[in-house]
Amino acid sequence: MSNALRIAIGRFGRVALLDMDRPLVRHAHPHCHVLLKVEGADTQFSVRDRTVLLTDESAVLINAWEPHAYAHDLSRPKTVILALYIEPQWLEHFRKNWGASHAPDFFESAVGSITPNIRRLARELAEAMVHAPQAAALHEDMLGRLMITVIERFTAWRGVPQSISAMAVREPSDFRIRKAVMLMKESPGTISDMDTLAADVGMSRAHFFRQFESVMRVSPRVYLNVQRLERAVSAVSDGQETFADIGERLGFSVPAHFSRFFHDHAGSSPSVFRSVTRLAGPQFETPR
Repeated sequence: MSNALRIAIGRFGRVALLDMDRPLVRHAHPHCHVLLKVEGADTQFSVRDRTVLLTDESAVLINAWEPHAYAHDLSRPKTVILALYIEPQWLEHFRKNWGASHAPDFFESAVGSITPNIRRLARELAEAMVHAPQAAALHEDMLGRLMITVIERFTAWRGVPQSISAMAVREPSDFRIRKAVMLMKESPGTISDMDTLAADVGMSRAHFFRQFESVMRVSPRVYLNVQRLERAVSAVSDGQETFADIGERLGFSVPAHFSRFFHDHAGSSPSVFRSVTRLAGPQFETPR
């Protein structure tokens, strides 16, 4: 079963070292998302409608809000993957225009050929997370060096202002879509189905789905699940609530349904995710 080996969370976002042997459902993240193979079998992801390979020679590069899925071949061995979910505010500390890393075209392609240096930096970060899970400052420093190298190789970062312009298009002009987005952000656990949400904002189901996806670049269901997952990750990492309480607050009446949702989206059971997060110790830095 797929599970997390280590998790690091901080102002940079989060980094997950995942031991993967089962698919992940189609989902998205509000972060710039980079996937690097650490060891094991070559594997593949589906990014929008394209299948891309994750190998010793390639990285998978996913823009914020870009739908993707892990398409693991069940006949193949496990793959250890370093998954980076990076906050744009953190990247701004390196170069101001990297704050546009949540723009829809920050990465020009969903796959790219990595250099020996990128491979080395990814391996060193993974090893540091395993051998020194409490070394938060070290992890952040190593992640910074890795992300600088990745961005300079795979983005036209000097032309990022064009991405900012494209990003502005995402702001919904239709007040009904804005209302739906607000409801999903503020109270994702209270939304039971998309038909009811469409009716609540005064739209037919078909028109609501067309308008929402044309602006937000993901379906309403994927967007809602992003809101649920980010709250679930925060609550599971915090370690104060029971999984049953977290699930109920996010709209899962049956605890097993929450556990399956978490595993299918985060690549780990909530119990393992929480236990490896705790390895960082009391000085663990949470996102700002």
